[in-house]
Amino acid sequence: MEPDGWIRCMGKGMQQGMVMRKVKSRSWKKQRYFMLQDDCMTIWYKSRKTGNAKSACECHLPKADKNRDGRMNFKEVQHLLKMMNVDMDEHHAFRLFQMADKSESGTLEGEEFVLFYKALTQRDEVLSVFQEFSEDGKKLTLLEFVDFLQQEQMEGEGVEELAMELIAKYEPSETAKARHVLSIDGFLAYLCSPDGCIFNPTHKTLFQDMSQPLCHYFISSSHNTYLIEDQLRGQSSIEGYIRALKRGCRCLEVDCWDGPNGEPIVYHGHTFTSKIPFREVISTLEKYAFQASEYPVVLSLENHCSMEQQDVMAQQLKGILGEQLLTTTIDGRVPARMPSPEELKGKILLKGKRLGSLEDALSGEPEEALEPGELLEEEEEEEEGTEPEEEALRNEDKRKEKPSLSKELSDCIVYCKSVSFHSFQHSQSHYRLYEMSSFAEAKARKLIREAGNEFVRHNAWQLTRIYPSGMRTDSSNYNPQEMWNVGCQMVALNFQTAGAEMDLYDGLFNQNGSCGYVLKPGFLRDVETPFSPESLPQSNPLYLAIQVISGQQLPKVVNSKEGSIVDPLVRVEIHGVPADTSKQETKYIDNNGFNPQWGETLRFRVQVPELALLRFKVEDYDKTSRNDFVGQFTLPLSSVKRGYRHIHLLSKDGTAIPPASLFVHVQITELSESD
Repeated sequence: MEPDGWIRCMGKGMQQGMVMRKVKSRSWKKQRYFMLQDDCMTIWYKSRKTGNAKSACECHLPKADKNRDGRMNFKEVQHLLKMMNVDMDEHHAFRLFQMADKSESGTLEGEEFVLFYKALTQRDEVLSVFQEFSEDGKKLTLLEFVDFLQQEQMEGEGVEELAMELIAKYEPSETAKARHVLSIDGFLAYLCSPDGCIFNPTHKTLFQDMSQPLCHYFISSSHNTYLIEDQLRGQSSIEGYIRALKRGCRCLEVDCWDGPNGEPIVYHGHTFTSKIPFREVISTLEKYAFQASEYPVVLSLENHCSMEQQDVMAQQLKGILGEQLLTTTIDGRVPARMPSPEELKGKILLKGKRLGSLEDALSGEPEEALEPGELLEEEEEEEEGTEPEEEALRNEDKRKEKPSLSKELSDCIVYCKSVSFHSFQHSQSHYRLYEMSSFAEAKARKLIREAGNEFVRHNAWQLTRIYPSGMRTDSSNYNPQEMWNVGCQMVALNFQTAGAEMDLYDGLFNQNGSCGYVLKPGFLRDVETPFSPESLPQSNPLYLAIQVISGQQLPKVVNSKEGSIVDPLVRVEIHGVPADTSKQETKYIDNNGFNPQWGETLRFRVQVPELALLRFKVEDYDKTSRNDFVGQFTLPLSSVKRGYRHIHLLSKDGTAIPPASLFVHVQITELSESD
């Protein structure tokens, strides 16, 4: 079962109650019964051996219960609150303590502690929304819930059926379900669920047209995929390929060099990075290529091998990948357009140099050799500022040492033949649609500045790959957004390096079923388009208002001092064309990571929403130094659901950090030309 499906099953099972086994060793195993409570945060468990029920929130108790008597006095409760990232007013905390202390013993135990925890986690801001639509303040009738879904959540057709479906799904009371009403617990469960998430759940599945030419898609792409650390001394590992493929990456890179015993190896040449056999990389690709996505994988070859080892590469590619490897056009004819991801399902394409053209190969004509002085592997562009004379000498040395290209390996290159770039006009008049060029980030930026319109038109009919500067030896990343703005398809990043750039990457590619392909906006697919990042297309500008209401159980900053509590603020960022790129932030809240309340509205005007990404970042404010990262979430503006929504935060490396979340209200309004 896929991970998402397993989580959904777990969630449903936990609501109904399920048996799980705790295993410490082969001999120590215990079964316990778990059940998610109405607040969607508390989990009860019952030992099969003793039959005693406990709340999972009681897992804090041993650490906070200093004298180990199974009870908690007020001082111990205060210590527990610090552990839970709560700096609550002492008088308020004591009022909650007294309310829960039903035995009036001055301590909390069992049910009393659970009562205290429920009072602590009560969501007043959610209750306020609930009561706004509930006539009696205790329940939402079907019609009241329909009103909420229409007026606030902006749900469209079939809203009554949707309301009944949501009540059946999230209302914990069987009596309420039978009457088609929603309690506050069911309402909160809905808002905390995927159906109440800011990310449109239909966009989590495959929803885009996959039958368009390959060049009409943004394609998830990795740079030097074999590296899992830095570019000079880092470890090379097949783990880099496994991680990238599991994230839905569809364009991988492999640098091939002559190895011992006639076996090609993969590593970052002329550095101290470790080496791995080419055979292992291809075996890994065969195993993992289509686990996360069934759409085509492009393997970008940087080939430094001798003729003999190139033949070995070709034999290993064909022998290990078999039918997965594409070695001719899909219909045996010269392509009149690039094939689509749909037509290339389950196929692995090679990108690299090729002898002659597809036309010659398919007609039986003899294939020509490489052009005089043409580099065998993909030529990496030099950084801006390189002295022309030095560059010429360096390239001359490269040309002298380059071997010829193996025909057996050349024949494996079909739709992604690498060619050197001279100018957009030269590409239009001399190159074919199955040929493509690669650019270092600095060269790409220069082309964007000097010929943005031409770059867009070029990317509407031919593939382009962008890769990081050679100066990024620490495996840092450039901003991919500026490359997407002109329609570059393969914007390769160092996947091993977490940060804002990979947040944007995950934000873009988490849509469309995380299949690694995202259809470009129409104005980036039209060769006649007038669009460039500086001259906006005929688009539908939007007004975006985001009310940041509250946060829930924000984690402590990694490696923070014991007893420290976050002072959270929320920064909301728009990433898109230059005119749209902006950010705003809330004030910070002193010492409250448990349930901070902001109630601030941030407003944006977005000219090109089709290219905009929305990023929420929570930071721990520090007036004397740089703010610390707490969590983030990024998504396409086109995937944002309106109304009251939860944002489930992710860690710096993109993994979930439940139950940390933000509660927001989103308003999106289309603007007319006069606005």
